[in-house]
Amino acid sequence: MANDLMNRFDFDPFFDRMARRLFNSSDYDRDFANFGNLKTDIKETDKDYSLKVDVPGIDKNNIHLAYQDGVLSLNINQERSNEQKDDQGRVIASERSHGVMSRSYQLPGVDKNNISAQINDGVLSVTLPKLTESNQDNGNIEIQ
Repeated sequence: MANDLMNRFDFDPFFDRMARRLFNSSDYDRDFANFGNLKTDIKETDKDYSLKVDVPGIDKNNIHLAYQDGVLSLNINQERSNEQKDDQGRVIASERSHGVMSRSYQLPGVDKNNISAQINDGVLSVTLPKLTESNQDNGNIEIQ
């Protein structure tokens, strides 16, 4: 009976779209499917922390970094649209997607005034220099 109901309308929008994405996904769909997976490498030396985060296709204006209380926060808010037209310029498909991703990294003892960040070839590189011994606030109070 369910098959008769489905066949009566020739297609079901939900299952038709799902089947197209499963069996014939576009690059656009694959890119957005991986949006929530921010691959990160973190290296620590005596002088600094170095992060490399894969952010392919994300505009730097959609990336927000903040460092507070020993935590580096990374927030990405990305919107995409894709429009396909036929030979006469008529729109035959139009898709819009919106994704939000956030990650936090605990990196204590950072000189937050000298943090630097840049994007190159879809990789966000962040360098967080550590405070020197003389600049660290260890909580001790000197008695005079």
